[in-house]
Amino acid sequence: MPFHSKLKIQNSKFCKAYLRSMAQKSLPRIGILGGGQLGRMLLQAAANYPVETFVMENDPECPAAHLCDHFTLGNIKSYDDVLAFGKGLDAITIEIEHVNIEALEQLERDGVKVYPRPEVLKTIKNKILQKQFYVNNSIPTSAFEIVHNRTDVQERSYMLPAVHKLAEGGYDGKGVQLIRTHEDINKAFIGASVLEKMVDIKKEIAVMVAVSATGETALYPPVEMIFDPVLNLLDFQLCPADIPEKILWRAEAIALTVARSFKSPGLFAVEMFIDKNDEVLVNETAPRVHNSGHHTIEAHYSSQFDMLWRILLQYPLGNPHAILPSIMVNLIGEEGFSGPAVYEGLEEVLKIDNAFVHLYGKKETRGGRKMGHVTIIHKEKSDLLHKSNKIKHLLKVKA
Repeated sequence: MPFHSKLKIQNSKFCKAYLRSMAQKSLPRIGILGGGQLGRMLLQAAANYPVETFVMENDPECPAAHLCDHFTLGNIKSYDDVLAFGKGLDAITIEIEHVNIEALEQLERDGVKVYPRPEVLKTIKNKILQKQFYVNNSIPTSAFEIVHNRTDVQERSYMLPAVHKLAEGGYDGKGVQLIRTHEDINKAFIGASVLEKMVDIKKEIAVMVAVSATGETALYPPVEMIFDPVLNLLDFQLCPADIPEKILWRAEAIALTVARSFKSPGLFAVEMFIDKNDEVLVNETAPRVHNSGHHTIEAHYSSQFDMLWRILLQYPLGNPHAILPSIMVNLIGEEGFSGPAVYEGLEEVLKIDNAFVHLYGKKETRGGRKMGHVTIIHKEKSDLLHKSNKIKHLLKVKA
């Protein structure tokens, strides 16, 4: 028998034996609450690891549904649904904070590892508790008052101009209202909320911090965020942020303090303001993979999604350092369009060197909806800015 034929038979036998041994071993069973674009990109990174993935979402056609090993149709806000979903899992994580925390607490008592821990989610999902957490842990943040109605806002008019945020339920700019003058008070929310003194902002930055189960940390370089002033959504971001070294050190120290103060393993996106006096103030924290870390897929040695899998599977933390500077452009549904998504200018963008397109697999578009992003990497900032502006004008999401 020819040598190559023997080799094929031996390889075939080895593969079958390997597959049998893998089938006998129980892979870690990891669940994700939420099946949006964050879950989708997290599952794309999961392909590099020995893991059995589970997703629960109330839409069988959500972006993550076809990428997981097991999909469950359910409500992530329902105690019964979350409890049933989590039973039998080794660990569970989230792609959005608005989940049933009581069920996660019970699952944790039953031995399921929850990333981040439920008490962290309880603090972060409520903006009142989150602001009080910063104060209690001596973390710099903007001045604020707790209010419940327009009368409360009227009585605290000394806070104006202010940013009014509902305590719970806000997401991607929703549940946030600017109140600049007394005339704007009639726009104030009714319900438990935070009235924050408006900061005279020079720049907005974010720092991603990874915390392992043993308390080790990894710090991503700060990114500079530029927001759409109308939609209050991230427009694009630059990494590394263009800030002086002393402010960089201050921002990194504050981000580490925030993450460590939660006393939980997980991935934390700490969003901060740099004011006109170069003071660094924490705005909000997201206890999960985050829009401000999408560029790490191509631009960093270990992406935020890879890093979270390392945390979930209790592997060593990855290398958060940048391979090259980058800029990320958010792809937002164009105003005035609603229906099946059409990506106008996609072919032209795909011709651009060092530009990486990520479409989130959402079938329907509407004004202001996140539909994808494009990351550009290059050693020169001028090239990044030029290409990002070109993409911004070329690629439109319409219906």
